[in-house]
Amino acid sequence: MFQRTSKLIAMTRMALRSLLLHKLRSLLTISGLVIGVASVIIMLAIAEGAGRDAQREIESLGINNVIVRSIKPSQENNNQSDEGILEYGLTFNDIRRIKETLNTVDAIAAFREFIYEARYKDQSAEARLVGVPPEFADINQLKLASGRFIDQHDLQLVNNVCVIGSKLARKLFKFESPLGKSVEIAQRHRFRIVGVTEPKMSSAGAGSSLSAQDFNKDVYIPLTTDQRRIGDILISRSESSFKAEKVQISQLTIRVKNSGQVKATAKAVEGLLATTHDKEDFQITIPLDLLEKEKATQRIFNFLLGSIAAISLLVGGIGIMNIMLATVSERTGEIGIHRALGATQRDITLQFLIETLVLSASGALMGAAIGLSAPIVISIVTGRETIVTFWGPMIAVLVALFTGLIFGIYPARRAAKLDPIEALRKL
Repeated sequence: MFQRTSKLIAMTRMALRSLLLHKLRSLLTISGLVIGVASVIIMLAIAEGAGRDAQREIESLGINNVIVRSIKPSQENNNQSDEGILEYGLTFNDIRRIKETLNTVDAIAAFREFIYEARYKDQSAEARLVGVPPEFADINQLKLASGRFIDQHDLQLVNNVCVIGSKLARKLFKFESPLGKSVEIAQRHRFRIVGVTEPKMSSAGAGSSLSAQDFNKDVYIPLTTDQRRIGDILISRSESSFKAEKVQISQLTIRVKNSGQVKATAKAVEGLLATTHDKEDFQITIPLDLLEKEKATQRIFNFLLGSIAAISLLVGGIGIMNIMLATVSERTGEIGIHRALGATQRDITLQFLIETLVLSASGALMGAAIGLSAPIVISIVTGRETIVTFWGPMIAVLVALFTGLIFGIYPARRAAKLDPIEALRKL
């Protein structure tokens, strides 16, 4: 055992000396593997970061939630009342029926939303006015930076209070605390600020029933205050037209007791609402479904990126085989001497395979060093998250070593099969 180990150490030293004699050639030979390994790690890091962002966005919707949103029906289903008001969407009666019928429901948070201008002194910004119940913050995973959220007391007394998003707070109140101040909405409604939310990732419109939402620009008021001061009817006028729409609830977020019951609850909700909504004026989104689809898409994306980057590893393997074949031709006389001194075919094969592995390992380690440092630079420059997983560099390095070994077998076998007498003649 000791003799075999000493023999391998001696062969490794010989391999290193041989490669260091031609430093530039060795460096050019492993460049394909360096680029391949680095590309695999960098691409997977970028893909993992992008996928994690998308998954976090979906998870922020709540994987135990079922989201039901009011949508304007198609033109042929736009049945207006005699007053010319288009009425559609979810109602408070729908909430009552869902609570009474489905025992899998843990909580329901309804909200109504309108886009208005928010103003404080000479500062103004576009904001989303949202009428909410107290449980809205818990179900939608909103956290407070200061103050409090809407409570049951506000709801019962129809208080003119609000909680504003972090971005809106920075825009309107640059150098002072918003708490206790009043914000003006649509130039006619004033609400006293009792809380400010922490920054929350904006929704990019996950799912067909969800529009893009920037929670950091919201103004949350009690749902009862919204009903009394804003009303159910939204009227818009222009010089040539008049349009009125009546929507009681913009969106329902239904929290299910168990994540295993989410899909069944969503189907039950859809069937329940279909009995009273003769026009297609609602859509259901299941964040759990979106999360599962995103993870499946991420796996396919990672595989495609890895496959593309692996082409560089293949090119690197071909480069190693090419240089090792040239090395065999150059060292034919040396091989003859080794054979004459008693080296077996197995010894010659092992010698050249060790040289191949040294080349492959050098390229793999250099590529890994570049691949591990480049994502950090990319994150700093682009501001996008990159995530280097443990298995990314591991797979890249192992594949590089395996590729080098496979492409080194033929040159090693060719060297071992040289006729000793013919090889000595090359001296």
